[in-house]
Amino acid sequence: MFGNKKQKASKSIDSLIGVDTRIEGSMRFSGGLRVDGEVVGNVSAVDDKPSTLVISEKARIEGEIRVGHLVLNGTVKGPIRASHYLELQSKCKVIGDVYYTTLEMHPGAVVDGQLIHLAAPDAVVAQADEPAAN
Repeated sequence: MFGNKKQKASKSIDSLIGVDTRIEGSMRFSGGLRVDGEVVGNVSAVDDKPSTLVISEKARIEGEIRVGHLVLNGTVKGPIRASHYLELQSKCKVIGDVYYTTLEMHPGAVVDGQLIHLAAPDAVVAQADEPAAN
C-alpha cells in the first residue's frame, strides 16, 4: 500500500569527491557516493532510489546527511539520518544527533550528540495495517 518499497543499498560507487576537493553547497545523489574530500552543505539521497554514502577517514562534511545507507569513518558536523543502515567505523567523529534504523558501531567511534532509533519502515507499515483494538 504505502511504504512497502524497501530501499536497498547501492552495490557500486558511482561518484567520488576526491581528497583535494572542497564542495560548498548542498548536493543530492542516487546510487553510491564516496567522499574523500570536504563538503560544506547538506548531502542527501534522492528519495526512493537505492543509495549508499561512504565517508572516508580523511573526509569532512559540515551539514545535514540524509541517506538510506551510510558508512562513516571521517568527520561529520551536523545531524545524520540513515533510514536503513548506519556503520560508524573506528576513526569517525560525529558532532550532532544521529537518527538510525540499524546501527553498527565500532570501538573508537565518537558521537557528540544523541543516538535516536527510528522505527523500521516495515514496522511502521505493519502497525498501520493492524486493526485498531476496541
